[in-house]
Amino acid sequence: MATIRESLDALLTADGAVCAALVDSASGMILGQSGSGVDMEVAAAGNTEVVRAKLKTMRALGLNDVIEDILITLGKQYHILRPMARKEGLFIYMVLDKAKSNLAMARRKVQDVEKDMIV
Repeated sequence: MATIRESLDALLTADGAVCAALVDSASGMILGQSGSGVDMEVAAAGNTEVVRAKLKTMRALGLNDVIEDILITLGKQYHILRPMARKEGLFIYMVLDKAKSNLAMARRKVQDVEKDMIV
């Protein structure tokens, strides 16, 4: 088991990792962050809207399922949003440099870190 800070620091060991945060999807507030290169306050608030929109759409469609993760692919970056299974209302947000990262390994890293994070 790891603290929020230890968990976010562990995410930054992934190839191409730029920054990571734990975000409250009710408020858009950051509960912890590590790394730099992106205005995480703005990014957390904006990506909170992405998570909320997807959950709303799933309810409208009557989907009885959960989000494992949401991947946003930009020209130079990957953004991974992973709602925490054990702590509803929180999600892990990770930014990767697309040219330096392995997306499959990064998604696996986020999954593993989420399992060990103590919130």
